[in-house]
Amino acid sequence: MFIGEYNHNLDDKGRLAIPAKFRNILKKGAVVTKGLDNCLFLYSKEQFEKIAQKFASLPLSQAKARAFARHMLAGAMEVDFDNQGRITLPEYLRDFSGLKKSIIIAGLYNHLEIWPEAAWKKYKSEAEKNSNAIAEELGDLGV
Repeated sequence: MFIGEYNHNLDDKGRLAIPAKFRNILKKGAVVTKGLDNCLFLYSKEQFEKIAQKFASLPLSQAKARAFARHMLAGAMEVDFDNQGRITLPEYLRDFSGLKKSIIIAGLYNHLEIWPEAAWKKYKSEAEKNSNAIAEELGDLGV
């Protein structure tokens, strides 16, 4: 499982070191794609295949289903680890999320999120301010 928050730097070639504790989960392959809130999602290949199957089962007749499937699948790319535990993020994904140098990698159970540090701090600050209201709404869902 992926949990925690980690600071890393993106190098000039678009390479990003993934925390060592997560590399074993990702050793059979990894997929990076456009996420939500303008961050990137990094999944194990196995987990991404499960998600892709769910998208494939959505009704093609619904525009929102098509749009979200396109967002998640068309922007996806398999990534490999180099000998130093780094992946190379494609330029189009770096541009989508505004990644420059200072990066936050956040673990969210079945995937990692990759954020520009400033965007993560802003998002996190807002979420923390609203955490009580968010908790109340999630309580209605049984969380």
